[in-house]
Amino acid sequence: MVEIAPVQLNESHSPRWKATRRFLANPSAMIGLVLVIMALLCALFAAQIATYNPIRGDLRAYVQPPSLEHIFGTDDIGRDIFSRVIYGSRISLKIALLTQTATLSIGLMFGLITGFYGGWIDILIMRTVDIIMSFPLLIIAIALISALGANENNIIFALAFVSWPFVTRLVRSQVLSVKEMEYITAARSLGASDLTIMFQHILPNILTPLIVYATLGIGGTILSEAALSFIGLGGADQAAPSWGKMLTESRAFIRSAWWMPFYPGMAILFTVLGFNLLGDGLRDILDVRE
Repeated sequence: MVEIAPVQLNESHSPRWKATRRFLANPSAMIGLVLVIMALLCALFAAQIATYNPIRGDLRAYVQPPSLEHIFGTDDIGRDIFSRVIYGSRISLKIALLTQTATLSIGLMFGLITGFYGGWIDILIMRTVDIIMSFPLLIIAIALISALGANENNIIFALAFVSWPFVTRLVRSQVLSVKEMEYITAARSLGASDLTIMFQHILPNILTPLIVYATLGIGGTILSEAALSFIGLGGADQAAPSWGKMLTESRAFIRSAWWMPFYPGMAILFTVLGFNLLGDGLRDILDVRE
């Protein structure tokens, strides 16, 4: 009797392994991942990385250029810019991550409801989305923060308020294409409830564009928070460092002390670039059409 050897699946041909290899072979995605990891490490270990107190100044070190003692130089009241940039990452990343969490939660809920049920619910939600998106989004955020007060919670609320319509439209379009597939019809015929279909059958199949959007959206939120801080609507305490606030404070020293606006500006640039490169890489890697 001839024995048939069991078939061994080659892990190198699995979809997960293929996606991993494509990610590792994508230079832009790897550069973005490195930049994002560096930003997260700075935020998590700011107390260990910073060399000086970011709040306390020393007038004897007034506007000193980069040196071995202060590698990024000092500002107009003698505070170490390197330490302030490191601690500033905490504020920017905290606001960006919490804003994206709130945006995805709200947008996902409304997108699933409007795409799944349609009818008057779809009309009501989508007309609300159209109204919000018809205004300049940053202007709405400025108006909300001015009315509610400039603190971190209000900034997160304002940025999430102007961002959730984009997620709702994205989720709705995905739900409309998925809910007519045969496995959804089969789940209905087996008596699955609407919540079961939405969260167990539809949601897992629309996560890819949401992951990409969230990664790209974090970079945009960092820019928005920096812009709000630049015009004096930052959520941080007046003494706490913030990249946007550091740019505002250094406007009078652009010519005489180039290092004051340069380093917080570079921090914003590389952090946003990292999330954008990572998002673009994930979009290419997770594209099922390839």
